[in-house]
Amino acid sequence: MGQNSPLSMASCILLVVGALNWGLVGLGGFLGSNLNVVNLLLGDWPQVEWVVYVLVGLAGVYALVTYKKWMS
Repeated sequence: MGQNSPLSMASCILLVVGALNWGLVGLGGFLGSNLNVVNLLLGDWPQVEWVVYVLVGLAGVYALVTYKKWMS
């Protein structure tokens, strides 16, 4: 896969979303509040929320598999 392929771009976006969400979850833990943006946006649809988490996980696996291609 090329660095600018649609799959690479989607994976990169999902990784950024996942990283920001986990950072906010951690910050929310210190502040005593729920800052899980995915849950706040999709809380009424838990199945859709789970799909987002699975997609973020798959994006991470894709990044690990194609790591050398991303760094060149």
